[in-house]
Amino acid sequence: MIRLAHLSDIHFGGENVAAVEGAAEILRQGGFDLTIVSGDLTQFGAVGEFEAAAAWLASVPGPQLVCPGNHDAPYLAWWERFFAPFGRFSRLIGPAEAQTFAGAGLAVYGLNTARGVQPRANWSKGQISRAQSREALAWLAAAPGEALRVAVVHHPLVEMIGGPMTGKVWGGEAAARALAEGGVDLVLSGHIHAPFVWPYPFGGGCAHAVGAGTLSVRERGVVPSFNLIEAEADQIRIIAQGWSGSRFKPLRTWAVDRRKQNARPG
Repeated sequence: MIRLAHLSDIHFGGENVAAVEGAAEILRQGGFDLTIVSGDLTQFGAVGEFEAAAAWLASVPGPQLVCPGNHDAPYLAWWERFFAPFGRFSRLIGPAEAQTFAGAGLAVYGLNTARGVQPRANWSKGQISRAQSREALAWLAAAPGEALRVAVVHHPLVEMIGGPMTGKVWGGEAAARALAEGGVDLVLSGHIHAPFVWPYPFGGGCAHAVGAGTLSVRERGVVPSFNLIEAEADQIRIIAQGWSGSRFKPLRTWAVDRRKQNARPG
C-alpha cells in the first residue's frame, strides 16, 4: 500500500499553531511514502515566513514534494513580485516551477499554477499552460505501468461545485482533460481551504481531483484539516483529518476505484 500525506495552505505567518504541530506529530510517526504540500506555505511571502516554513519542513520526515501557491509570491516587495515572484520560494524551500518524485510504485509531478502578476485584476487566481501539462505527462509516462501517477497543483484545475471560493484557472479545464486522458490517477490541490474528492468528467472518469483543507486560521467554514491518502491495487482512500482543537480525527473519507493498468493510454 502507498501512503501519502497531503497538506496545503499552511500560511505561516497566519498558521493555526496547534493544528500545525498536531499535523507534524502525525507525520513524525512515519509510514508515509511521500509528504506533499500543495502551495501557500506563507501568508505574505515574507522571508521570515519562508524561514518558519523551511524549519517546519525540516522538522518532519522526508521525502517531501512542495509546490508554491499564490501567497508564496511576495505581497509587499513589488519589485520581486514582478521580476522574481518565486525567488524566495526557490531559495528557501526548493524548485518552484516543477517538482518530481519517483519511488516504488509511485510517480509524482508538481506544477506551479501561481503567477506573480497577471493581465487581470485578481492575481490570486491560477494559470496553467499547455507546455506545463505536456512536460508533466512526458515525465509521468516514463513511470512503470503499475505506478500511481499523481499531479500536484495549487489551484483546483476545475471548480469545486459549491466550494467556498474559486480558482478560475486559465487553461485549467484543458489541463484537467490532458492529465485525465494521459493516465494520471490523482490531481492534488489546495487553495480553497476545503477538502473534496471528485472524478474529472474526462478520460472515462478514471482521474480524481483531490483538494486539501488549510492548517491556518483562514478557515472558510471547515476546520483546519489535511489529507491522508492510501492507495492499494484496486482502490484509493482519501481521509480528511479535521482538527478538533486538541487532536486530529477523521472528518470525511472517500473511497474511489483505482485506474486499471490496461486503462492507461499507450
